[in-house]
Amino acid sequence: MPRMISFLLACIWIALPVHAQAQQQAQPFSQCMAVAKALPGASYANLTPADAAASFTPAAFGDDEVEIQFAGHSTYVITTPSGVTIATDYNGWSGKVAVPRVVTMNKAHSSHFTLAPDERIEHVLRGWNFDRSPADHDVVVDDVYIRNVTTDIRNFGAVEQDGNSIFIFEVADLCIGHLGHLHHPLEDSHFAQIGRLDIVMVPVDGGLTLSHGAMTNIAKRLQSSILLPMHRRGAPLSHFIDMMGDAFVTNYVGSDSVTVSARTLPRRPTILVLKGI
Repeated sequence: MPRMISFLLACIWIALPVHAQAQQQAQPFSQCMAVAKALPGASYANLTPADAAASFTPAAFGDDEVEIQFAGHSTYVITTPSGVTIATDYNGWSGKVAVPRVVTMNKAHSSHFTLAPDERIEHVLRGWNFDRSPADHDVVVDDVYIRNVTTDIRNFGAVEQDGNSIFIFEVADLCIGHLGHLHHPLEDSHFAQIGRLDIVMVPVDGGLTLSHGAMTNIAKRLQSSILLPMHRRGAPLSHFIDMMGDAFVTNYVGSDSVTVSARTLPRRPTILVLKGI
C-alpha cells in the first residue's frame, strides 16, 4: 500500500506542471505586451527622426486595415478586417452601428455605460465589477484580442479602486488603446501592463478627467503613432494640441472615420482630429 500511495503521489506531481502549462497556453498571446513583459520598467519611445514625413494618408479598407469611426463623446466604433464591430465607452445611444458585436464600458459617468445593453450584443465588457473586485478581460473575438488595465475613480477626495478600465484592442498587428474616463496619472506598473500602443484614444476635456498637463504627459510617454482625441468638453482642444508641442503634428480629417493599418501608420506621431470631435 505505501508503494501504491507513493506511485500515485508521483503521478500527481508529474501531472501538475503539465496542467499549469495548459493554463498558461490558454492565455492569448499579446504582441503589445511582449516588450513590456521583458522590460517591466521600460518607457516606450518613438525613435522616428523628427524630419520624417508628417502626412497621414488613410489606406483603402482592406484585409489588413482597421476602420475607426468617431460616434460621439467617448465612443469610437472599431471595425476589424473580419468585420467585428466594437463600440468603446458604450452608453446605448451614442454609436453609428446599430448592434456592435462587442462593447466596452466605464462607469465614472452615465454617458459612458448602460445597465441595459441590447441583448443582441455578443460581448459586454465592463471596466469594473459590481463587487468592486478588479475587472479582468481577456477576450478573443475572431481576429481581435481585447484586454483591460484597471484604473481608479476619484471623486471629491474619495477613491474607488479599479472602478474604470483602459481597454486595449490587438488586431491586424496594431495595438489600439482607449484610456476611458481616466482620473489619475499612470504609474510605471500601468505602462508595463499596457505595453505598446500604436493608436490611443485620449480624453481631452482638461478637467473632468485629467488636466491637459497630466494627460499630455501620459500621451507623450506612450508615444503612439496616432492620437485620437475624445471626451471634448471644457477646455479648448487647441490648448491640448499646443501642450503636446512639436513632437506631434496635427491632421484635421474631413470625415468621421479613418482606415489604418500597421503599414500606413504615420512616420511622425500624429494627432488625428476626426469630423465631429
